[in-house]
Amino acid sequence: MQADETERRLRGLMLASLDGDATAYRMLLADLTRYLRPWFARRLSPAHASHAEDLVQETLLAVHTRRETYDRTRPFTAWLHAVAHHKFVDHVRRYAIRPTVPLEDDAPIFATDDSANAADRHDVETVLSQVPPRTSDLIRQTRLEGATVAEAAARHGITETAAKVSIHRGLKALMGKFAGGEK
Repeated sequence: MQADETERRLRGLMLASLDGDATAYRMLLADLTRYLRPWFARRLSPAHASHAEDLVQETLLAVHTRRETYDRTRPFTAWLHAVAHHKFVDHVRRYAIRPTVPLEDDAPIFATDDSANAADRHDVETVLSQVPPRTSDLIRQTRLEGATVAEAAARHGITETAAKVSIHRGLKALMGKFAGGEK
């Protein structure tokens, strides 16, 4: 189907369905399904190709719930592409790779505190004051005092996983702050 012919057909079905024609609405949804599958397939990476059908369904649902926002004087396919594009962007955001800092990468910041120097201890306490008190205490116990994560978690009455997450987030925040990531 040519682009003009596709526009005419889909727009005609949309207008008829907005006027209450249930048969036209069923035909519109069927045509949109066939139209949107390859549209999404061309935009998805091979790793996410299986998500095309989900995106088609999400777009059809959005068309259904927002059909009253369609301006009858404008091209239908432009409106449809805007809806589909927003669903695609949501998908990309949902599955984007988020950078993380592995727990092992915190060693250069808090390897050990062998210093008896009061100035050094003050500097460490100043740095640790940049994160919440519980996080600061968990970092201090595990990285400076040699306690295990399980021991530190038990002292705070939280799970080992919660302690690891708190330590990880605290160290990540400190690394960002002192590496010029935050002001």
